[in-house]
Amino acid sequence: MDAIVSDLCHAATATRGGPPLIAVRDLSFTVASAAGEINILKGVTFAVSAGEAVGIVGPSGSGKSTLMMLIGGLDRATGGSITVAGHDLTALDEDALARFRRDHVGIVFQAFHLVPTMTAEENVALPLEFAGIGDALARAREALARVGLGHRTRHYPAQLSGGEQQRTALARAIVARPSIILADEPTGNLDGATGAAVMDLLFGLRAELGTTLLLVTHDPRLAERCGRVVAIADGRIASDRIVA
Repeated sequence: MDAIVSDLCHAATATRGGPPLIAVRDLSFTVASAAGEINILKGVTFAVSAGEAVGIVGPSGSGKSTLMMLIGGLDRATGGSITVAGHDLTALDEDALARFRRDHVGIVFQAFHLVPTMTAEENVALPLEFAGIGDALARAREALARVGLGHRTRHYPAQLSGGEQQRTALARAIVARPSIILADEPTGNLDGATGAAVMDLLFGLRAELGTTLLLVTHDPRLAERCGRVVAIADGRIASDRIVA
């Protein structure tokens, strides 16, 4: 397994001219149930370079979202290791994981996860306020303008359309300029046209900022826009290919 990881890391280094930003080694994740243990991930190994975009596909229940949660430090692996931006996530306590997420990761979920009692600018400012940044609201307004919502900064989530709420969530994900954006089915609650517009915006921002993107999606065409597609089946990597 170490030889496989070494090969993956070497390939990532050769592609981007530096060590992998994300290195996942023999990763496993098991949960308990009334019927016994369920092995969701079973020895997943791969590497992602800084600035790379990777689409992650697979059937429901294959482990895609679990992998995303583990890379984002939102869950803990049962076995193996995850190194992200030089941090061994398996060795960090909860406070250190929170700091890691604050400093390195922006997350966009299928559900928008906006605080209903806060305006758009207040929602976007949250990561900056947690980091103790003084001009959080001003930077939040700039991020909202970047996603086309400069005129909706003081509106509450209930006053925004689904597309506007997801663009607000995207602004929140990028406001601290994270090195990694994790997007888990970000168009799942949107109609086709609105979802396409949100994805165009996401890919445009990713290219503009040079951010590494991991995108979980059921749509193979959307995954192929990333340029690299990792397929997961039954908790294992079934394929890992570069899209020409």
